[in-house]
Amino acid sequence: MSTFLVTGGNRGIGLELCRQLSARGDRVIAACRSSSTALESTCAEIHDKVDVTDDGSVKRLAEALDGRKIDVLINCAGILTRETLDDLNLDRIRNQFEVNAIGPLRLTAALLPNLKKGSKVAIITSRMGSIEDNTSGSRYGYRMSKAAVNMVGRSLAWDLKEKGIAVVLLHPGMVATEMTGRQGIPPEEAARGLIARIDELDLKMTGTFWHQNGEALPW
Repeated sequence: MSTFLVTGGNRGIGLELCRQLSARGDRVIAACRSSSTALESTCAEIHDKVDVTDDGSVKRLAEALDGRKIDVLINCAGILTRETLDDLNLDRIRNQFEVNAIGPLRLTAALLPNLKKGSKVAIITSRMGSIEDNTSGSRYGYRMSKAAVNMVGRSLAWDLKEKGIAVVLLHPGMVATEMTGRQGIPPEEAARGLIARIDELDLKMTGTFWHQNGEALPW
């Protein structure tokens, strides 16, 4: 039995990760801003009032987990808004950076004492953060914040390699959640692929960028 910590565990992909990991017998710690009935039904250990943009909130989570080993940290909390040149809301762009890029760095740094040799860090990013793959433009805040978190993950991979901790960047696909307007593949399919990629992660793969279906993605 491994211990997984999943951020954004109250809905969407994070919730489905908690469901599937709990169902296969892993110990799941779900961190979220507010819990949900669906999350409570997974039997996960729930830590609510966790906001990845807030230093004090993340510090309280780290204190609550003091001394406990985390085998896999999954940074899944994220937001999406749809900026265009005709609707360039800079406050929304800044907020996406705080949640999508700085949040995973803040949380991973705070929980480093819980990560040991053999632990893994997964960052749920997006192929929309791929510069090479951008063939349609727009979505400025989301694309920029996901490109930034890809760099976060790459740097973490180098910094944590000597500690024996592997890091992977994972694109879940276009998933039918509240964030995407229910368009895309079922969350169940996305979560299965993400878990498979995390299970196979080792130090030889650290710092790489993958689609949940097993396809290597360009930066």
